Parts: sequence; structure tokens; C-alpha cells
Amino acid sequence: MSTPGTLNAPEPHRHGDVQGRKAGIVIASTRAAAGIYDDETGPVITDWLTEHGFDVFPAMVVPDGEPVGAAIRALLTQRPAVVITSGGTGLSPDDRTPDVTLPLLDREIPGIMEAVRSAGAAKTPLAVLSRGYAGAAGKTFIINLPGSPKGVMDGLTVLDPVIGHLCDQLEGGHGH
Repeated sequence: MSTPGTLNAPEPHRHGDVQGRKAGIVIASTRAAAGIYDDETGPVITDWLTEHGFDVFPAMVVPDGEPVGAAIRALLTQRPAVVITSGGTGLSPDDRTPDVTLPLLDREIPGIMEAVRSAGAAKTPLAVLSRGYAGAAGKTFIINLPGSPKGVMDGLTVLDPVIGHLCDQLEGGHGH
């Protein structure tokens, strides 16, 4: 259970079964990839995915820009149900995660990012500057979350009640 003031992953809320499904994580951070500082969002995402029953590939920490696209494409060859990115969604010149993600998506799911930005904006007006996408690449759900632990938590909280159903639908299920 999350304690006020901490960044623990939200409690799993199961709608659909994700047991045994694979998930990947890509962290877009030139400084973390260079070892200048530790990645703080990968462990939060890993814990959330694990608590939800996913088999999680080790997080890939890569520099901003095209390496993010290459990492997502590499993960897609493993046919994960979910790929979550963190970082590179802002307006700085090297924030290119949305730009390298969009060409990989077959379909966008705009309501998810609208909800993520809304959840973040309730806490900081800067959340509306996130350019992240959510969508499907075949049967894989991909989402771009911000690079801050709090921004990641906002996104995971939005995904919490829908992730199982979302995965079921992408795999061809029609349950409601």
C-alpha cells in the first residue's frame, strides 16, 4: 500500500489476467546511460509490472533520441504485451521519445495520455508539457511516461485499473 509522501507503486487492481505476459522498460536518459546518476524510474516501473503479474525484461537504460527507438524495436521482437518508456517526453532538443515512438504505433490510444497528463496537472502545471504517446504496435501496448518518479506514478495510477483489460483486447479478447 502506498504511504502518503512515498513513491511506492499503487496497489494492483485486477481487470483481466496478465499472469505470464511479458513486459519491457526503456529508460531514456543520456546521463543515466553514461552512469552520471542512477535511474530512479526503472525500479518503480519494474515493481509495478511485477506486482501486476508481468514477466519483466531488465530495464534498458539508453541515451535520449534514436537509441530509444532502437531499444523499443528490439523489445518488440520479443513480443511483449507491454513496453513502458520513461523520460525524453519534454520539450528539450534531446527529448525525442515521442518522436521515435509514434512511427512504431499502429493505433494511438489518446485517452490514456489525456488521463496521465490530467493526473499530473492536478499536482503540477508542468505535466501538460509532456508529449508522450500511448498506443498499440501490433498486440503490444506502448506508453511514454515522464522521466520523473512522480510523473511515472501518475501514469501507473492511470494504467492500474485498465492494464489487464487493455492487454486482453490487444490480444483479441472482447470481454467488458
